[in-house]
Amino acid sequence: MEKDRNDKNIGKKLDGRYEITELIGEGGMADVYRATDVVDNKTVAVKILKKEFAENEEFLRRFRNESKAIAVLSHPNIVKIFDVGFSERIQFIVMEYIDGITLNEYMEQQGQLGWKDAVHFILQILRALQHAHSKGIVHRDIKPQNIMMLRDGTIKVMDFGIAKFAREDGKTGTDKAIGTVHYISPEQARGGATDAKSDIYSVGVMLYEMLTGKKPFDTDNPVSIAVMHMQAKVPLPSTIRPDIQIGLEEIILKAMEKDPANRYQSARDMMDDLQTFKENPDGAFGYYPELFGGDEPAGDSFDEGEDDGKTKYYRTVTEESEIPPEDPYGADDGQDPYYGDEDPYYNEDYDDDDVYADDDDDDDDDYEEEERKSLFVPILSAVIIVVIVVAAVLFTTLIWDMLKGSTNGNTMAEEAMPSLINMDYEEARRVYGDKLDIKLMSSEYNTSYPSGKIFWQDIPQDDPVKKGDTVNVKVSLGSKKVMLQDVKGWQFELAKQSILAAGLYVDKRSAFDDEVPEGDVISTDPEGPVELAPLTYVRVTVSLGKNKKTVPCPNFINQKWDLAKTMAEGMGLEVSKKEVDGNEEEGTVLSQNIRAGEEVSEGTVIDLEVASGKKKDTSVRISFNVPANATGLFHVTLYEGGATVANGQSFNPEYAAGTTSLVVEGKDSADYVAVLTNEGTGATANIGTYHVDFTTSSVQKMSGDETAAFQQVGGLAGQTPAPTETQAPATTLPPATTAAPAWTQPTETQPQTPENTEPAVVE
Repeated sequence: MEKDRNDKNIGKKLDGRYEITELIGEGGMADVYRATDVVDNKTVAVKILKKEFAENEEFLRRFRNESKAIAVLSHPNIVKIFDVGFSERIQFIVMEYIDGITLNEYMEQQGQLGWKDAVHFILQILRALQHAHSKGIVHRDIKPQNIMMLRDGTIKVMDFGIAKFAREDGKTGTDKAIGTVHYISPEQARGGATDAKSDIYSVGVMLYEMLTGKKPFDTDNPVSIAVMHMQAKVPLPSTIRPDIQIGLEEIILKAMEKDPANRYQSARDMMDDLQTFKENPDGAFGYYPELFGGDEPAGDSFDEGEDDGKTKYYRTVTEESEIPPEDPYGADDGQDPYYGDEDPYYNEDYDDDDVYADDDDDDDDDYEEEERKSLFVPILSAVIIVVIVVAAVLFTTLIWDMLKGSTNGNTMAEEAMPSLINMDYEEARRVYGDKLDIKLMSSEYNTSYPSGKIFWQDIPQDDPVKKGDTVNVKVSLGSKKVMLQDVKGWQFELAKQSILAAGLYVDKRSAFDDEVPEGDVISTDPEGPVELAPLTYVRVTVSLGKNKKTVPCPNFINQKWDLAKTMAEGMGLEVSKKEVDGNEEEGTVLSQNIRAGEEVSEGTVIDLEVASGKKKDTSVRISFNVPANATGLFHVTLYEGGATVANGQSFNPEYAAGTTSLVVEGKDSADYVAVLTNEGTGATANIGTYHVDFTTSSVQKMSGDETAAFQQVGGLAGQTPAPTETQAPATTLPPATTAAPAWTQPTETQPQTPENTEPAVVE
């Protein structure tokens, strides 16, 4: 990559330990590199603050805040931090290297995720946040780009650059920092105070995007998106993905409530609901009853108007189609000659030529006279019928005009049909029975109307009706009832299957009970056996077993193990012992996994780290000066008593920043010989001898000259090349120019043998 070739950080060795090998990520504030920890021989990630921000106080604060935040966290779903380096020359954080991709990349590859994958990822994120929140840290920039996914599906939350320490007093400058606009909480968008519930909102947005493949609010204008998070109603996930489960939709909506008081109050609360959903994906929580259809309650939040912050949501449910109103004039039964647009009598085919034949034809007078006589009757009949029809029309018109102009309350006047919907059948007959003939067509189950209420009428409201007209209605029998069995004492799983099979929902609660075994049902609300409407929630209280008392966890640190064990037993607690090496007195408690003062149940096991009495190995770094004119590829090896102790990584003086170093570990003190190797020629030379005191972490150089060693192996610019590997490399220590301590006096030159390729060193 061109970027890698031009990147001056590639090839550097930070702090003489972290060798930068590859650029793996670029951010607005810092770049992330893969590096090798040459001491522990492992791959790490190094985040280096960009040079242009090194003098910016805000960026420095954010960068150092990230290291401070991660340093106090220890959780399998949060990236680990190993080391930090803050100097005027460079600012870096050494972190766990994650061999995977960002969750954002995975979501882009997959589109919509299945609910099992989405819940699997979100639960891990919530566990990480619960741990951070318990330490007083709010992430404030939760988004898929800040979450890594390993090959096995493990999630790692990272980038705490704008994290806020909740225990800080007052409102600080960090309160002004906001997260990525697509995932920002309403209170962050308006510049208000943030807490753990802000992270929960962002998690809700992520879950929405995972399941629908779309962000809830997305435009080209970041300011518009922020305003939408503050004011706009959240589009229902089911409008994008109709097959989403109601319970999962409720979890998303509750996490994304605009008022933090209406959201999940902790990551643990959201985790509990997700676990409940996993156990019963077809269940629901009842946070938003409107999702189940029916009439929308008063104050529909979809109406235009000022946002009150208490979003309501509705899922449209198609009701059973109503029967179309019948034509009040009836259908054509073939008996009414005036039904339709044309009078059938006007469709007769008459022979006009016969009717108006020539009267002057003498030869046919008799015939014509007979013909005229035969036509007289039908013509006369037709005329009579026409007269009757015209008279009927005139009479009908006259009567209609009289009715229209009547002001005396004529009983034949038309009125607007009233609405009988949602009235009791008997009440409708009592109120309108003197004007209308209300007839019961049928009684049917209906989930939207209580029993006895009219839910359909065949003449629509406001249609014209006359006194005595018949209107047919349908009356609700209410919801069809289902039977809830008495499941007290049943195992919860068996009880749950019985309740779900009846078409009811389960609302699981837990409580301690000294009489009911753990996992059995203590009670239900309502109690069975009883008939209930379908989709009714049944609260099932399940036993947690006998109620265990809680006690505050004691402070065991600096106590002796025997005393700590006695204290724990006296409070009904248990302790486990893990011995660790150190400088503390044997048997002293060094740490405990539960914070002192935290309430714990009787029988809780508390893990204690106890001093073993053995000294802990101390790490000491030995540094070697590299001449400014050194050139080539070299490495340094340390020997103790002829045995190899440490073998350094290859280094190029051009990137060695004037020094190279090796780390050794020990308890008391030790003497080492350092040997320089020119990897280009194979030539070797002793750099010097060193005395290390591990009790004081100090290094004393007893003899040697680094420049002379580089010269001896042909490692200085402009120098005649040293012997190649075909020639015998130097195998002895250089003669001491001054008297050296007895323990460093060189021995006579010893020829190198094929079996011993290491340089000869003094015992």
